[in-house]
Amino acid sequence: MRLGVNIDHIATVRQARRTFEPSPVFGALIAQQAGADQITLHLREDRRHIQDRDLELIRELVKIPVNLEMAPTTEMVEIALRVKPDRATLVPERREEITTEGGLDVKALKGELTAIVERLKTGGIEVSMFIDPEVEQVIASRDAGADAVEIHTGTYAELWNSHDFKGAQRELERIRTCALRAREEGLRVYAGHGLTYHNVHGILQMGDLIEELNIGHSIIANSVIFGLERAVKEMLRIVRGG
Repeated sequence: MRLGVNIDHIATVRQARRTFEPSPVFGALIAQQAGADQITLHLREDRRHIQDRDLELIRELVKIPVNLEMAPTTEMVEIALRVKPDRATLVPERREEITTEGGLDVKALKGELTAIVERLKTGGIEVSMFIDPEVEQVIASRDAGADAVEIHTGTYAELWNSHDFKGAQRELERIRTCALRAREEGLRVYAGHGLTYHNVHGILQMGDLIEELNIGHSIIANSVIFGLERAVKEMLRIVRGG
């Protein structure tokens, strides 16, 4: 299973003081050196952490795939077509949220998303939809022309973290069902949000059904104590060891 390292929260620390350090670009290079399979970053409309220049430099300097999380807006589509990340992951976005609170409602937005997907794919960019583990969202993602879905694991993570292990197991079954249907529909399947060194094992039990995890906050939080290279390598050890 591949590991995408989300480096957003390196920029969160920097933006707390509006200064130049720590650099998410350096963080991306260290994660690459540590063995990460992909760099993930979210350029938000309000630029609360990652800035345009971060994205540009990471695309220029990083040699592993770059996954740009982005709202499905005209501004973000134009940026993606200019910078050319390897993948664009379309996510919902609200200014007042602390972090992404759930999946994109592809079913409700299918008309406008179809046009966006077509533009991005014409530009040579793979397109993934960040969705809740619901079969109807998988079908809508397929119909909109997406190449892949990334299943939102936030609900599972919250249940596990609160020690509601029965609820977490039920959510894992929803994720499994969604992943199976996505594979049947010819979509690649990724997962992420809220995963930690401890709760990731539930997702890993699905084996090859999910081919990639995108993890950020837990890795960056642990890097404050242990250093980024060690934090990335430890997550890689868990993910690749199953």
